[in-house]
Amino acid sequence: MSKKYSRMNKQFLNISFSAIILVVASLSFTSCKKFLDVVPKNQVSDATLWATQDNADLFLNNIYASVPTLDVGDPWENFSDNALNGQAGRVSTNVYGPGLYTPANTPSRWGHFTNIRKCNLFIERVTASDLPESWKKVRLAEARFLRAYFYSLLWTYYGGVPIITDVLNISEQGDAVFRARNTSEETANFLISECAAIEADLPVNAQSGRATRGAALALQGSIELFNASPLKNPSNDLARWQQAAATYQKVIDLNKYSLFPDYTTLFYEDNNNNEEVIFSRQHMGGTSLANYIGQIGPRFVNGSLTGWGHVDPTQDLVDEYAMANGRPITDPASGYNPQNPYVNREKRFYESIIYDGSVWLGATMIMKQGVGSLNATDLNNSSISTRTGYYVIKGVNPKYAGAQDNGNSANWIIFRYAEVLLSYAEAKNEASGPDQSVYDAINAIRDRSDLQDLPLGLSQAEMRTAIARERRVELAFEEKRLPDLLRLKLAETKLNGTVHAIKIDIVGGNTVYTVVPAGGGTKVFDPAKNYVLPIPQSAIDRNKNLVQNPNYE
Repeated sequence: MSKKYSRMNKQFLNISFSAIILVVASLSFTSCKKFLDVVPKNQVSDATLWATQDNADLFLNNIYASVPTLDVGDPWENFSDNALNGQAGRVSTNVYGPGLYTPANTPSRWGHFTNIRKCNLFIERVTASDLPESWKKVRLAEARFLRAYFYSLLWTYYGGVPIITDVLNISEQGDAVFRARNTSEETANFLISECAAIEADLPVNAQSGRATRGAALALQGSIELFNASPLKNPSNDLARWQQAAATYQKVIDLNKYSLFPDYTTLFYEDNNNNEEVIFSRQHMGGTSLANYIGQIGPRFVNGSLTGWGHVDPTQDLVDEYAMANGRPITDPASGYNPQNPYVNREKRFYESIIYDGSVWLGATMIMKQGVGSLNATDLNNSSISTRTGYYVIKGVNPKYAGAQDNGNSANWIIFRYAEVLLSYAEAKNEASGPDQSVYDAINAIRDRSDLQDLPLGLSQAEMRTAIARERRVELAFEEKRLPDLLRLKLAETKLNGTVHAIKIDIVGGNTVYTVVPAGGGTKVFDPAKNYVLPIPQSAIDRNKNLVQNPNYE
């Protein structure tokens, strides 16, 4: 662990008052009047910070604002087989994709230890404060939820990490602040027990953006699902799957959440915190906490640069979208025609993907070669247009689309009810096979997209395949795919080789579609080491007790 994390970080207690007020206002956790009622000092002292609920909330809301959101420059979806970055030279293409990351050069999430320290500081100070016990109980549970969430990101990508629940002070504790790593199993057990411990202390309903009982259960379920999957459960202990299914069943039994009827606008700011959302990173347009998702959309519209195209869906993902009759395109009875591939596809395809001939912002998008289109598939990875023949529009509100987007207020959804249903179905199917509850969960999601119910009588293996397809399509571009590839031990096949694009030519007056390797789409994944990231060398240099992940020495 780094010295930056381990010092008694008094700058956390001297946070700029104006900056922290912006955090609170942006998260909409309290009324505007309450912002003005807080003691108006340029610096918030230690004593002042923990003297009132409003002031302590300032600190906690600052932690909420540290929850990761979509990085529009190079989203984590590009690190999977679902998408490529349309701009050349990005980390997902040049470092992670070809497997060139090392301890000195790695996509890192190690910085979440700073957020964990903030959580520990809040927990320590609030516990010792004279604030009302009823308020303390809820806010302490929120801080423990946030700490568990940050730890879950570290565990997902690094395995076991140092579990630290106290506030470290190098000036008082010396080298004792440098902790060794806990095992992966110890880390998982800690996270599961933390979520279970705070569940009852969190309300079912809360102010928008705050952690709730459903959020704690969804986090616990996601950890248990990862822990039950082949990467962490090579012996396939069915009790782990049963545990995950039971936790997700508790979310369902809250009767708090349901599927929002419109998949397209589910992610728009007008529908923030709707009935499907369990936990989301709050945003406020026009501030430093704005969401810039509009920038990831189509690069050129009517010849003008309107977006950066930083998320180009792969042909591999496009092929997972079913036909309107609910059948996968590999089914001979689906009606799929590879030379007319975009006709009669399921609704989620049209709600998520820009393809050749589709209309966006009133313009027909052309990805064909040889017709002078700026959006012609870029097979040379020269940062001109889409590298795959597709752009993403899922979550991109047309009124904010384009590089001119100055930021909007659409929240970044981290947990939603559709994922709960998918995860329940997977865990239940693995634990005991495809009973009616598994069908009900998956069919509810299919019904929103006007797809027929799954056929009855599927085997466990057939249901596993159906669930995997639904999960990949339903959660596409929500940064769930890479963790799924890791936990299911699919990365060694899906991230080894080439992801694909569509090349569209006019031959003899006819349009010809050819699936080809995407420009810059060759990936390398070494299963002997790449199922976890290397710990940054800078962290190991500061903390000699840290042991590097295997085969990164």
